[in-house]
Order: sequence, then structure tokens, then C-alpha cells
Amino acid sequence: MPQAIASTFFAELRRFGLANGAEANTLTGLSGLGDLVLTCGSPQSRNFALGVSLGEGSDLAAARARAGTVEGAQTCAILCALAERQGVDMPIARAVDAVLMGRAGVDEAVESLLSRPLKADAAG
Repeated sequence: MPQAIASTFFAELRRFGLANGAEANTLTGLSGLGDLVLTCGSPQSRNFALGVSLGEGSDLAAARARAGTVEGAQTCAILCALAERQGVDMPIARAVDAVLMGRAGVDEAVESLLSRPLKADAAG
């Protein structure tokens, strides 16, 4: 399941990167997709640890305390703001931001993603 999430989020990462002048080859290499797969699938990742804690029902403060410094949690709002200004669709990032900012619970964020209309997820 973590790799499925990574591949779905990769479409968002790719859209955002290309909109900001990134090279497609960079995004598909270790610093792009490689890092994303490790972040989504490794228990050693602080981002992963935060997500697991939240998914297990911990409140945000307890999850953050358990995970430590989580770069993704600290930059998610900035990413979403930039994407919105540039017209880049990033529904997963927005759902994560809603959870991190206390605007939605995990179940609500997942439900909002699953209720989106089905469409091809163009990466570029």
C-alpha cells in the first residue's frame, strides 16, 4: 500500500516540479521518486512515523512528539500555497495539510480523496 500511495502522490510531485522548472529526469531519479518511495514506505522515515501515529488515532501533538522533527509536516502548508497560486492540482497534499492543520481528521481526509471523481491522473 505505501508504494501505491507514493506512485499516486508522484503525479502531484511531478506536476508541481514541472510547473516550477524541474527536469523530468531529476524527478524520476533517486532525489525525486526514490526519496518519495522511502518516505512513504520506511518505518525509519519521520514522515512515515508521523502518518502511522495519526492513522493509529494519536492526536497531532502526540504524533509530532513521537515522530520528532518532520520536514514534510513543516513544509506542507507552503507547498499547498505555492501549488494553489500556480494552479497545480495537489489533492493529496491538500488532504495531508488539512490533517496537519487540524481542519480534518484522518478518516475525513481519506474520505474526501476517495470521493473525488475518477479521472486519468496526468503527471505533466
